[in-house]
Amino acid sequence: MPKLKTNSSAKKRFRISGNGTIRRNKAFKSHLLTKKATKRKRNLRSSATVDSTNERMVRRMLGV
Repeated sequence: MPKLKTNSSAKKRFRISGNGTIRRNKAFKSHLLTKKATKRKRNLRSSATVDSTNERMVRRMLGV
């Protein structure tokens, strides 16, 4: 069976943490930032975990 290719867009967007969970960056932080509150922008900086319903699909794209 041939090797699986890693999805290029997925490897830029996701990373696997030490305990095996997949981390992602939050959306809505690229433009139109003047109307967003400072607290909201600060909370968007931190990373989040991929939801369990999407985790299997993301792992497959990463070739893990």
